Amino acid sequence: MVDLTSACWRKSTRSGNQGQCIEVADNLPSVVAVRDSKDPNGPVLAFAPASWQAFTAGLGSSR
Repeated sequence: MVDLTSACWRKSTRSGNQGQCIEVADNLPSVVAVRDSKDPNGPVLAFAPASWQAFTAGLGSSR
């Protein structure tokens, strides 16, 4: 179980008002947490920081 009490959640500035967004907390010491912005009390995915970096780097190269 990941302790999310100090998570600082942020949503992309490119998010519209349609609510189809994720929020990311990348201020935690050992994980990057991701959740659905429409369900802040719902499930959270936790990624190793290196895995999250590889994922986001891959998003930029897919354009």
